[in-house]
Amino acid sequence: MRLGIAQSFLESVTTTTVPPVSHNELVSDLKSPESGSCACCCHGGRSDSWRTSAVQGHRRAKSYTAPRTGISELTGIELEPPKQPLEEAPKAFAPAESPLEQLPVEVLDEIIGQLALDSPPSGYTPRNVDLINCLLTSRTIHVATINTLYSNITIPHSSIFWKFLSRVSDYPGLGTIVKRLDLSHFTSIGLGRSRQLNSEVQNMTSRTLLKCLELTPAIQEVLLQENLDDDIDENVLCKLFFGLSKLKAVDFCASSSKPFAESFTSAVTTLLDSPMNLGLRRLSLHECFTLPSSVFETLLPRLPYLTHLDVSHTRITDNALASIPETSCLSHLNLGRCIQISGRGVVDFLTSHPAAQNLVFLNLACDIARYRLLWEVDLERLLPALPTTLRSLNLNGAKIRRWHASLIRPLTKHLEELSLAYADLTVHDINSFFRPGPLSSSPSSSPTSSPPSSPISAPASEYSIAEEAAAPWVEPTLHYLDLSSIPAITQSSLFSASCVLLSPTSMPLEVIELGDKAISSLRECRNTNKRLGWVVKELGRRGWYVRDNNAAGGNQSGRRSWKMGAMWWGMRKCPVAWGEVGGLYGHYMFKK
Repeated sequence: MRLGIAQSFLESVTTTTVPPVSHNELVSDLKSPESGSCACCCHGGRSDSWRTSAVQGHRRAKSYTAPRTGISELTGIELEPPKQPLEEAPKAFAPAESPLEQLPVEVLDEIIGQLALDSPPSGYTPRNVDLINCLLTSRTIHVATINTLYSNITIPHSSIFWKFLSRVSDYPGLGTIVKRLDLSHFTSIGLGRSRQLNSEVQNMTSRTLLKCLELTPAIQEVLLQENLDDDIDENVLCKLFFGLSKLKAVDFCASSSKPFAESFTSAVTTLLDSPMNLGLRRLSLHECFTLPSSVFETLLPRLPYLTHLDVSHTRITDNALASIPETSCLSHLNLGRCIQISGRGVVDFLTSHPAAQNLVFLNLACDIARYRLLWEVDLERLLPALPTTLRSLNLNGAKIRRWHASLIRPLTKHLEELSLAYADLTVHDINSFFRPGPLSSSPSSSPTSSPPSSPISAPASEYSIAEEAAAPWVEPTLHYLDLSSIPAITQSSLFSASCVLLSPTSMPLEVIELGDKAISSLRECRNTNKRLGWVVKELGRRGWYVRDNNAAGGNQSGRRSWKMGAMWWGMRKCPVAWGEVGGLYGHYMFKK
């Protein structure tokens, strides 16, 4: 009998003739374990999935998929999906051997520091909950978290101060970690106690405050304010000035009580017969108007490393200002509302003193109802001499005339904040800050302006105009412009086609501060404000007309390094420490 094998899955399909094979021989060949394949199968060889059956010793496939193995071997097509390997259980690390714990201490401190809240406290809401949870993670994370948790201490209430004082008293090592003691949010409001009753509780007193400073020898910044002025006695002040070698910044914002002034005077008097200098770099006596002038004349000459000085609304004099050491390098100077300094003395200091050549923040505002600091002749000397490092300039109340616009326009190429309240400027003069065009070159161009008090005014202005006309136009950098109480700036003038302040031409301008009358009128124009892409915002006594960044197609941030954490524009208090502004500091910086 002639038998032909079936078509295999090989390319060759030829049929071969084999000799006759009996039935018994064929069965014995199938039963033979040495046989690689049966005579009736493909030439692909025996599949690895074949095995000896436990039933009667027959050889058969594991499953119906076994015969398909030959197909995959010949065609390269896998008919069955590959089996996924089992996932291994996560490896359990031994204590202190996790990758996070193995990081360098400096890197781990930076990571944990990102969990710390820099926002001001609000009421009794718990803060830094994430840091508290990290304390329970491991010993290594606990140590890193302690460093972050105790580095900056913010005290909003006397009860919290007492808890902190008790903790560092029991564990003095924690006090060596403290770098900042922030009492700017301290208040008794919300505790159901008056100021007199709060003093009877004896949580926050001059004695406990002194003990706190003694337990924090490495402290670098102390932020105080008027709610504590009765507790800042002579011993506390001597500790701050002479007992903390690493102290770099101190703020006495609005401390003006009689006991504070007497204690401050007594503490500073000890410097009269001593040649020692203080290591303070940033000092704020903002609104400390009860301190006598002799305090400034004694204290300022002993600050050779001074960089930030806020003496707004104090009795500082020209002699005290000139006594600042030449080794100082002032970047922030606030002389606003100081009535015992003269325009000539201020201009002499700013134009000739070595410490004032790299200013970034300068406030020379004045209350014209009581005193005018800068007149026309002072501005003629001051404006051309201001450094290009300046980013914020406050000239509120200065006697600014139309011909001063040519001296102000070069400053707009590097200033980000400019305050010109009560200036005698027109819309055309203000437009010239944002687009090229002719300027008023002499007093005669303004029918309402009186002649300048200095004979050099007109020639200086003409020279400035000619010099600027020869130079290419440079876009302004102003983000904030204070135009309060300028007669020419009204609701109708802002909405007129001749004013470019609200148009894209004035970019990057985003905040215009205006007086109460103008803000009240703009508040009623909701549809027009929405169409123009501007909104009215108010806080305390101040009001702003703010460009809607979403409507303008951008989202600019007001944060700048020279603001030291403040985000809003138009600050009137000089910061001395990095951080979000709130509490009483926020009131004096942006509300008043």
